[in-house]
Amino acid sequence: MLGGLGWPEAIVLLLLGLFVFGPERLPEIAADAGRTLRKVRTYLKGMSEELRSELGPEVADLDLRSLHPREFVRKHLLEDDLDDDVMLSPVARRGSLLPGEPAPWDPDTT
Repeated sequence: MLGGLGWPEAIVLLLLGLFVFGPERLPEIAADAGRTLRKVRTYLKGMSEELRSELGPEVADLDLRSLHPREFVRKHLLEDDLDDDVMLSPVARRGSLLPGEPAPWDPDTT
């Protein structure tokens, strides 16, 4: 239904609205809420398009949803990145040394 809102919660909200506003005013308030939500969505979509046009063609393919903090954390911290394996040494990819293999040593780190 709505983001994170299930049927039991929607029924509770409907009954709460029925008791608070009454059966006469509830349809009018629901219609006003729908119109307001539609206006907010239109405003945000226009703002997003205006931002893309102002930033120019070099960022036209920018996905603004990827800049949300939750998406950033999920993408960079929680997902396994297969490209990281390319940068790992063979020992790191295997997870252990083979018998008789010397430990990796970097003179710049000591």
